[in-house]
Amino acid sequence: MRWSNLFIPTLRDTPGDAEAVSHQLLVRGGYIRQLHSGHYSLLPLGLKAHTKVANIIRQEMDDIGGQEFIHPAMHPAAIWQQSGRWETMGQEMFRLVDRRQNELALGMTHEEVFTIVASELNSYRELPQIWYQIQTKFRDEPRPKAGLLRVREFDMKDSYSFDIDDAGLDHAFQLHHDAYVRIFARLGLPAFPVEASSGAMGGGSSLEFMVPSPAGEDDVARCPTGDYQANVERATSTLKEVATKDGPDEIERFATPGIVTIKALAKFEGGAGAIHQIKTLVMVLDGAVTLVCLRGDHQLNLQKLQDATAAIEIRQAEPAETLAALGANPGSLGAVNVEGLRVIVDEALRGRIHMTTGANEDGWHWRGVDVERDLNIDQWADLREIAKGEPCPVCGTPLEIVRCIETGHIFKLGTKYSDTMGATVADADGTVRPLIMGCYGIGVGRALAAAVETHHDEKGMILPVSIAPYEVVITIVKVSDPESVTVAEQLYNELRSAGIDVLLDDRDERPGVKFADAELIGIPFRITLGPKGLANAMAEFTPRATRHNSDVALADVAAHTIELVHAGRNLGR
Repeated sequence: MRWSNLFIPTLRDTPGDAEAVSHQLLVRGGYIRQLHSGHYSLLPLGLKAHTKVANIIRQEMDDIGGQEFIHPAMHPAAIWQQSGRWETMGQEMFRLVDRRQNELALGMTHEEVFTIVASELNSYRELPQIWYQIQTKFRDEPRPKAGLLRVREFDMKDSYSFDIDDAGLDHAFQLHHDAYVRIFARLGLPAFPVEASSGAMGGGSSLEFMVPSPAGEDDVARCPTGDYQANVERATSTLKEVATKDGPDEIERFATPGIVTIKALAKFEGGAGAIHQIKTLVMVLDGAVTLVCLRGDHQLNLQKLQDATAAIEIRQAEPAETLAALGANPGSLGAVNVEGLRVIVDEALRGRIHMTTGANEDGWHWRGVDVERDLNIDQWADLREIAKGEPCPVCGTPLEIVRCIETGHIFKLGTKYSDTMGATVADADGTVRPLIMGCYGIGVGRALAAAVETHHDEKGMILPVSIAPYEVVITIVKVSDPESVTVAEQLYNELRSAGIDVLLDDRDERPGVKFADAELIGIPFRITLGPKGLANAMAEFTPRATRHNSDVALADVAAHTIELVHAGRNLGR
């Protein structure tokens, strides 16, 4: 392609609404343009890079036996109601009604649709199956931001495995894990797997693939030794044993006038440090007022609470709801001897005695509380959010917290969908059994954005050869020089004949403008042809990653370029 014919609307200035580096550079480089919040057009450069990402994913899926499908993006509400997710997906699902008053949804994901098709499988002899698609998804994100990192319309590879037993699911899960490792290596992404929550997808084991980046929205607890890695929504740690505080063996009510915070109670004469307090949060889970108890110095992780309770809607109670339920205001709340309300207690409080907590009367607290004796506990759960420096649960090394971009997610769904959608097969004994499923996703546009977040400098993008829209740019210093144009055309045709994705910059622009544009859009290799170099039968060769110029004999530059491009293409394979 010739630059003079190509639509590459580069910008010199950073868009005012772009905070993430990938958002800034993809807009400035002429890859994307926003139509409205959370919806982006892919321009020619963006589409080429996006397609290359998708093709890498497609190749690796095909290599593990995946079969490609394409399903409708618009679904009848009935299938989501059948699976029970019409309600659980909440406001993130785009819903509409057609002219016949049929309720419809734009697909956020396709477990239901794939499972319906899988119901045509009849026998274990037809298993295992791995099916996938690369298709547009729609999610009504409350706060779309960061360009392609968080959008409302995006292409995703979602794949599904179908097996007769858990051993088959384990094998499919491992196949996808290994394929994802190869995919991200080929994309130039330093992704690593972490334990994760399954969220609205449900099911059992769940791994996310994370790329460290300040532009991410996920925090990962990671042991520096590599022994443990988990999303904070799932992470745990080994807490140091807490020495029991001196105090009464029976509960004792005491006045705490004006004391309404954990910190204030810790300083109050006769009070207790945060580690010896019970923090009681009044939450509303699917409309039911619920008490959630944690150690005073711990914070609640909402995803852990949702995972533990399977609640669809979770919110903090309004002051009026709290007062009606417990008879007191925040700061004096507790779960001691409370009846008629569900009480969920964090595991860190198991076995604790001589604790202090609110007495459900403003200005009063209890001390001498034995958690298991004095609270009517309905459920124990891991609810707390871990903090940096807490001991690794495997080796005890202090954990670090790393901000990351989630670039892939794999789940063991089990029979969650096959049970509700009626997808069964006969086993070797003729017994009808539900299919055992796995689900595996990668966002295509997000992977591209993550690559830009990972590979850039102050001049622009430094895209890996595998996904750069063009692998090589030939820059003509003076288009008014006939020899430069002739040599450039010959080299351009030679590289194209060798299968190289090459761009010929034949614009009548100053060299500085051409160099800046090539660096901005991230083309891996630049060959510069000018009268001075040609007089010595030399071309200037510049890798984008180093920006180090070197002279290469004109007779050798094509072979040199082809070798480097092929090496870049094979990275991670």
